[in-house]
Amino acid sequence: MTEKRIAVLGAGSWGTAIAAALAANGHRVALWGRNASAMEEIRTARENRKYLPGVALPDNIFAVHDLAEALEDADLTVFVVPTQVFRSVFGQASPMIPQGSIVVNCAKGIEIATLKRISEIVEESRKDLRFVALSGPSHAEEVGRLLPTTLVSSSVDAEAAGFVQDLFMSASLRVYTNDDVTGVEIGGALKNIIALAAGISDGMGYGDNAKAALMTRGLTEMARLGENLGGRRPTFMGLTGIGDLIVTCTSMHSRNRRCGILIGEGLTPEEAIEKVGMVVEGIYTTEAVHRLAEERGVEMPITEQLFQVIRGNVKGPDAVDNLMLREKRNEEDLHR
Repeated sequence: MTEKRIAVLGAGSWGTAIAAALAANGHRVALWGRNASAMEEIRTARENRKYLPGVALPDNIFAVHDLAEALEDADLTVFVVPTQVFRSVFGQASPMIPQGSIVVNCAKGIEIATLKRISEIVEESRKDLRFVALSGPSHAEEVGRLLPTTLVSSSVDAEAAGFVQDLFMSASLRVYTNDDVTGVEIGGALKNIIALAAGISDGMGYGDNAKAALMTRGLTEMARLGENLGGRRPTFMGLTGIGDLIVTCTSMHSRNRRCGILIGEGLTPEEAIEKVGMVVEGIYTTEAVHRLAEERGVEMPITEQLFQVIRGNVKGPDAVDNLMLREKRNEEDLHR
């Protein structure tokens, strides 16, 4: 693919890694962040020392603080900001994004205030934009170092999904397409809930058996809600479902798992988030999904117990008892 001008909005670890991957493919990348001094440091050090230390940024990445400068003549806009601030950043950027443009979202979560997915937020105000969700099992620490990774480019617009696929594809980044945007977004959001629970289990000293149970039953919860919202079950058996679930529940790169471990060791959620030092999407997603499940009548026992732990209503060991001592069931019934 010929060189494109790309605006990457969000200069955290994942935004920086996305910028590095695109720059490695020969594209001109404007990496935008809110903090002027932080962007100046990235610009001079050629490294995001706070969020992605050790990854040298090539000269075709331009760190900027001015949003208009980042979006000027951009062929594509990639949003890599936390879910709960997406609406605000998108609102600022939207007037500068030309009609019919492709916009990509890389965040994984659900907006608490409205219970909407990112694609729905975009659709509310800019039906003309061609939306793509980019998701999958991908830690910034590995993508930034160009280690082998697979992603999914998801859109109802097959041409837009293919364009993003071609933009990112390389020897270190393999990208598949998928038109089940709902399933992809739900999988990416809900795996953070299960990763939090898996981390709490680790922090309390439980073993691999407990984590395997959480991941397996958690996958069922993900698919159950996803199907209820219009997603397709096979999507949850792929990269943005079980793939992302595996990497997030097992790796110390996962901020959701790390936060869970700290909670399991006795810290409050607020203390754990502060110690992690970055946004922990799973905390917000748990609240949003708990409300969604109640509204739609979807059974999600792991999410329910995690919500109660985060709210301080239930202790970790009691939550485990509540899950383990539920009424006995046939496993096949649980997949329906």
